[in-house]
Amino acid sequence: MGVEMQVERQVELFFGGDTVRTGNHVNLSAVRVEGSTVWLAGDETATIERLELDSPYAPTVADRATTFALAELVELPGGPAEEVDVEGLARTAEHLWVIGSHSLVRKQIKLRHTEEKAFRRLAKVRREPNRFVIARLAVQTYADGPPAPVRATPAGERSALVGAPGSIGLADLLADDPLIGPFLSIPSKDNGLDVEGIAVHGTSVYVGLRGPVLRGWAVVLEIVPRPDPADGGRLVLDVLPDGTRYRTHLLDLGGLGVRDLCPHGDDLLVLAGPSMALSGPVRLYRWHDAAGTDGPRLVRGDRVSLVGELPHGSGEDHAEGIALLPGPGPARLLVVHDSPGQERRPTPRSVIADVVGLG
Repeated sequence: MGVEMQVERQVELFFGGDTVRTGNHVNLSAVRVEGSTVWLAGDETATIERLELDSPYAPTVADRATTFALAELVELPGGPAEEVDVEGLARTAEHLWVIGSHSLVRKQIKLRHTEEKAFRRLAKVRREPNRFVIARLAVQTYADGPPAPVRATPAGERSALVGAPGSIGLADLLADDPLIGPFLSIPSKDNGLDVEGIAVHGTSVYVGLRGPVLRGWAVVLEIVPRPDPADGGRLVLDVLPDGTRYRTHLLDLGGLGVRDLCPHGDDLLVLAGPSMALSGPVRLYRWHDAAGTDGPRLVRGDRVSLVGELPHGSGEDHAEGIALLPGPGPARLLVVHDSPGQERRPTPRSVIADVVGLG
């Protein structure tokens, strides 16, 4: 058990339009902050959201919401209407990175279903191509307004995709992996492959897996995407010095899986939670000098430390995304939640996020 992290303040996030109509604002799964801009995503559509904080250092409100459709920026393999199930966001100087869950879907049982229908639903597993993408979106900055993702910048930077139609994606490379490969045919909530975090440091992209958890070890994959010389709208996974196209890191997170990743200097902050359909515990870990590795790593002992426990509800208030807030003084995180309880929904178009200190 770790020390419970205290909520210093709360921030009300205001949405509008189709985001509220689809309920995507109450299914938040990812967040990143740069200055006064907050990038957010939910797991029910193929869009990302941009909000503006009233203060970058002591925020209480984020509003002026703008929605960006991924299909207007990259060529999605499943078409514009199919959800991407966005589970992670990362921001670098020129790009906004977006990652889908890479998961299979098993239908849920609802209270109104008969036993016969419940068994039929559980037997149905589907694959949705848009979930298996990693997008690197070009971002245009402006002197008189917030940044915006674009298909291409005037300087020639172009939005591109790992997992574009007809190309090799991350899941394709994992098919023969002795650790992860056997889990590719298993739905996410059954401890199958389930991506729930992305972080970028230099040329390396770190992909955190909620599942599978392997005999209690969480998995983070490291890849190096680069532009496809034959198609500027595609990214390919570069070959690493050891001849592989990805590295596997195994983390001792007390049996929990990765729910989000957030860079903090050369460290990675790891939001950890259950791999299955459970509400908690939810913990924050620090992977020390994560960017200093040059090969696969067993991350245990003094390489990973428990920062603290985050509050969570039962069947609601699932902490899903973390982002560092700017400003002087001790580091603070903005935490967003999936399935927010009624106390986190003060109005039909707003939800409450927490600010917690790292101590």
